[in-house]
Order: sequence, then structure tokens, then C-alpha cells
Amino acid sequence: MKSSRFRVHPSWIIVLAGVSAALHVGKLPPALPVLQVALGISLVEAGFLMSLVQMAGMALGLLVGLGADSLGLRRCMLVGLAVLSTASLLGGCADHGAALLLLRGVEGLGFLLVVMPAPTLIRRTVALEALGPRLGWWGAYMPLGSAIALLIGPWVLADWHWSVWWWSLGLVSALAWVAVWWAVPELAAVRPAAQGPVARSEWLPRLRLTVRSPGPWLVALCFAAYSAQWMAVIGFLPLVYAQMGLAAGITGVLTAAVALVNVSGNVLSGRLVQRGWSAATVLQLGFAAMAVGAVGAFGQWQGEGLVLPLRFASVVFFSAVGGLIPGTLFLMAVRLAPSENTVTTTVGAMQQWSALGQFVGPPLVAWVAAGVGGWQWTWVVTVALCLVGGALAGRVGRLC
Repeated sequence: MKSSRFRVHPSWIIVLAGVSAALHVGKLPPALPVLQVALGISLVEAGFLMSLVQMAGMALGLLVGLGADSLGLRRCMLVGLAVLSTASLLGGCADHGAALLLLRGVEGLGFLLVVMPAPTLIRRTVALEALGPRLGWWGAYMPLGSAIALLIGPWVLADWHWSVWWWSLGLVSALAWVAVWWAVPELAAVRPAAQGPVARSEWLPRLRLTVRSPGPWLVALCFAAYSAQWMAVIGFLPLVYAQMGLAAGITGVLTAAVALVNVSGNVLSGRLVQRGWSAATVLQLGFAAMAVGAVGAFGQWQGEGLVLPLRFASVVFFSAVGGLIPGTLFLMAVRLAPSENTVTTTVGAMQQWSALGQFVGPPLVAWVAAGVGGWQWTWVVTVALCLVGGALAGRVGRLC
């Protein structure tokens, strides 16, 4: 399939739809200082508000992955974009924290419905030789969306009420719905002719095959170890910089830069694996870089740490080289799925554990920061997660 009705390959429209969904994850960090004042939200509550968008993925990721083929991959994405748009538009009308929390949960369901079918759609619309690089680009949907939100958000919030920010992104999702509806074809679900329980479209056989196979578990747990620390660090950076006295516009630019460099690692990961690098090597390189970068960014020795420029360079290193991890894991999810009919289910399992990591990571880091009176022990959480991720990466490599 060479192009869509827009004369753009459908896979690029799918990536852009993912970016539009990620905007809703990234829209909260620049708004946290404003929401803390406007709605009286505490630091730990802010952590849960940041991570609640992952509740649906944490609870329903595997089930949505199972049902995506039955619903239709394109239709699943369209429903998700509609849910995101509606929830964001209503969220802009919220006048207290409880309503915003509830709608963040609804946004999480929409986000899940958008991103779940995307890797399978990409796999079915690109040639095999282009799959690695294109899935690398798909792995960048989160940092791209987060970077755009972190860059634009502070300027919108400085001149307008925070509701305008929510309403604007609701309209962006509506436009993404139109693009997917117009440009991405509906693809029939795979129906193997072979006999046996997995050849049928029933959910239970696919679920059993997925959960009994080691590959889906390993990529899912590895993604959780990555996503927990990346979301915690990137999510709280605007607040960290604001507490250091930096202006809102500067904090937005700095945080957006940190998120944006993650794209380079995602794109590079597909090319490295395609050129013969082992998945274990690429993944372990990413986790090692995140550990070193977190120590440089947050660590203190004798009451002091690195100067601000070196701290910023460390967190850039953390994000850029850490970006090797998600791009590699999306490719491994496609390769390690136990059958053609369980690719979306495997991605669902990975998304579920990724959501769990993103749900637990920010409140955990906020709890540590609140307990010690600062961010200086954040690196302990991230290094522990990197050690777990590195060990899991070795297991992934032995399966490839």
C-alpha cells in the first residue's frame, strides 16, 4: 500500500493519530502549577492526576487488544479519537479536581483505543523491509506528542485559562479522527486457514496462547520498567524547573527538548536492529544510559549536585539514549507474538504493563520527593528500574 487519499502513506497518518493521542498525556505537566493553584491539588494528587490517564490501559489493555480485531483496527482507532475529543472538551468545563480526575480516566480509555491497534495496522500497510524503521517512528509517538504539548502548553496557559488548553486539544483529536477516517483503510482481521483453537477468532484461545508464551510477558515487563521512570522524570520536570525559579516559557522549552530528543533513540532503534544489533544489546544500552543520566540529573553529593547545564545535559542523555527502548520493544512485540493472530493481543499486554508503569512511577517519585523534601533521591527509583529492565532485556535477547 503506497499512499492514502492524502498521497501520504497510511502508516504516517497512524503515527500522527498516535501523536494526537499523546498530546493528552503531555498536556497535564505544563498545567500542573496552574491546576495546583486553581483546584488546590497537592503534589501527590498531582502525581495521580498525571498517571490516571493510564488507568484504562492498566485495567483493560489486554482485553482491548483481544477485542481490537473483532471491532476492526481502524474502527477501534476512530472510537478512541472520538472519546479523547469528547472527554477533553468536557474536561475544560470542570470546576473541581474530582471531575477532572474522572475525565482523565475517560481520556485514558480513548488513548488506549487509539494506540492499541496501531502497530498491527502499520505492520499490515508497510513492506517487511520498512517495518523496523516505521515501528521505530511509531515508538516515538509519545515523546513527539509530549514535546509538542510541553512546548506549546506554557504559552497557551500564560495567556488563556487552562480550559482553553483542554478545548484546543479536544479539537486536535477531532481533526485526527477526520484524517484517519479519510486516509486509513479498514483492513480485514487475519483469519488463518489452519485448524485448531487458535485459528478461530475466539478470544479465549488467543488469550491463553498469549499469556502462556514468555515473549509477551518479557516485552511487557520491560516496557513497564522503562515507562515508569520516563513518565515520572519528564512529567515532573516543569514543576522541578518552576521550583528552581525558571519562567514558565523556559521550563516548557527545556522539558519539550528533553522529550523531543527521545524521538532520536526511537528512530535509531529500528535501524540498529535492522542492521544486525541484538535486541538485548540495544535495550541494555538504553537502560544503562537512563541510569547514568538520572544520577547526573538528580544526584547530590555533600549537599550539592552538578551545575544546571550539566544536569540538563544528563536528563537529555537519559531521554535520548533511553529512546532506544520503546522502539525496540514494539519491534520485539511483533516478532515475539506467538502467532499472527495474537500480535494485537501482545501489544495489548505490553500497553497494559506500560500503563501500570506510568501509573505507579509518578506517584512513587512524588512520594519519595515529598518524604525527603526534594528531588535529590529520584535517581534511586530510576536506577532500580533500570536494573530490572536490563535483566529483562537479557531474557528478551535469548528469545530472539
